[in-house]
Amino acid sequence: MTGVALVTGVGPGSLGEATAAALREAGWRVLTTTRSSETTLDSHPLELADAGSVAALAAWVPTVTDRLDVLVNNAGVHLDLRSKWREPQLVDGHEVHWRTNYLGTAQLTRLLLPLLLDTAAAQGQARVVNVVSKLHERGRNDWLFGDLTPYDSWAAYGTSKLALVHEAAELERRYGDRGLHGYSLHPGSVYTKVADRGLETAPVLARLRRLAAPLERRALATPEVGARTTVWCATSADAVPGGYHVRSAVAEPSADALDSAVASRLWDAMTEWVDHL
Repeated sequence: MTGVALVTGVGPGSLGEATAAALREAGWRVLTTTRSSETTLDSHPLELADAGSVAALAAWVPTVTDRLDVLVNNAGVHLDLRSKWREPQLVDGHEVHWRTNYLGTAQLTRLLLPLLLDTAAAQGQARVVNVVSKLHERGRNDWLFGDLTPYDSWAAYGTSKLALVHEAAELERRYGDRGLHGYSLHPGSVYTKVADRGLETAPVLARLRRLAAPLERRALATPEVGARTTVWCATSADAVPGGYHVRSAVAEPSADALDSAVASRLWDAMTEWVDHL
């Protein structure tokens, strides 16, 4: 399977960069985004927490391609790694992990649905691949629709990833019979620069992390290894539509992630939110 893919979050040394490189090596045309990239033939900036930025990317894609076989929702944030926040940091009135990782990603998916469905009809299939995390297990369905109390940023991050597991499964239930399939995956513990943003306000810890980088690189998987499951979900006939995957195999997500009624309710609420932007 080859075609045109869009991979978000393709910064230097990132999981997204490794994913894009692997897909290109396999013969794909790959469109990419970073938070600061300039618009080129195959690249466009994206700030997931900015609805206008998401809309601009979605409007740009059909101007450079008439098909989209795979959308890899890789971009995201994990802030407050030291778990110092006692109150949520808000963006547009939403907790920052929820606003960025879930709302921004789901908005992009909704806006690209027409192109993805057209591609599925013409080519036989299309896929949406959500890069999530084992930490989705720290999320709870109750927190998808209400406040996380007491606030904990790691639980907030996990809840945003739980929502994306639901998103992939519900996309499959709604569009699988039309050839558009959803997948979610945990890429493993990967050495990337994602932690850098979480330490921006802790210069001493950031310096210590830089000093410890050689050891950390040995202990964690490389982005190239971490990208294998993403690429597998994007291309392999063995990936399970609607499923959650780890190490290029289907795996069992948290019990909360298996609640299809919650996934349906969340999908409808998200669609209404996008429609009112």
